[in-house]
Amino acid sequence: MQTIKGPGIFLAQFAGDEEPFNDFSSICRWAAGHGYKGVQLPTWDARLFDLSKAAESKDYCDEVTGVAREAGVEITDLSTHLQGQLVAVHPAFDEAFDGFAAPEVRGNPKARKEWAVNQLMMAAKASAHFGFNSHVTFPGALAWPFLYPWPQRPAGLIDTAFAELAKRWVPILDAFDEADCDVGYEIHPGEDVFDGATFEMFLEAAKNHPRLKINYDPSHFVLQQLDYVGFIDIYHERICAFHVKDAEFNPTARQGVYSGYQPWTKRAGRFRSLGDGQVDFSAIFSKMAEHGYTSWAVLEWECCLKSPEQGAAEGAPFIAHHIIETTDKAFDDFASGGTDEAANRRMLGIER
Repeated sequence: MQTIKGPGIFLAQFAGDEEPFNDFSSICRWAAGHGYKGVQLPTWDARLFDLSKAAESKDYCDEVTGVAREAGVEITDLSTHLQGQLVAVHPAFDEAFDGFAAPEVRGNPKARKEWAVNQLMMAAKASAHFGFNSHVTFPGALAWPFLYPWPQRPAGLIDTAFAELAKRWVPILDAFDEADCDVGYEIHPGEDVFDGATFEMFLEAAKNHPRLKINYDPSHFVLQQLDYVGFIDIYHERICAFHVKDAEFNPTARQGVYSGYQPWTKRAGRFRSLGDGQVDFSAIFSKMAEHGYTSWAVLEWECCLKSPEQGAAEGAPFIAHHIIETTDKAFDDFASGGTDEAANRRMLGIER
């Protein structure tokens, strides 16, 4: 067994126009100052990163790596969550998701999708330049408006949606395969891939593509009341990334999983800072260690109550405390009798 890397931090929720969050060097120093050893880099934020340049130039990627190391952190991997979302968008969400895209393709779903696919292709090239073996993103959604079947879904509707989702993603997955990099999809409500069953449907539609993996985030499973520890037992071979995020689910007589269109602070299901929610991280880190997960544990901070600065400051020691330094010894090695095969046969009463 090997030890999980970390703590890391996803920079997306912290980037801003004020120092130290407005350029890559200063935000890396800020992260290192809080005790983080790695930063996960959002590729859409020009204040921090130039994806087009990274796809074209290994020298630029080496420069970015050097800036991070000089600040005291490693880059864990790249994120294309916003661009990945735009690979597949149901028309009901066209206007809402337009803000994720470049201004020149807004209002044009076909051009927006082509732009998003190109962004992912560039991310594959950039990941190769960095030497990363994982990438995190969203798969997008075509079937999400039909989640709750009333009226009943027409026969074949969901099969068609997943066939189309796979058709759009397989060429991207092939590009990441050429880059020797896995793609970890964050399993998330709002995406067509939101639980284990839908992940299996996506995997089957993509013909079990070897690069189709999971960015594991237990917070989204708490809000669905899914067994997030058992999930690791089932899908551990497909988990290539890990977002450490907390959540709580407190149903009432007025609302449950769907949370009654309430604002975040009044929802039955809410995201919380690490340690403030209900996620059993001791069980999760134990399972990850048991199944040999060796990549990064990365804080994704989202909380409806606590400030991001406090959440970040508390997050690094929280993750560090939960990382298990795996052992190469058994606890009862001291009592070993040093027996051999002949002794084993005698102890079992087997005639030689």
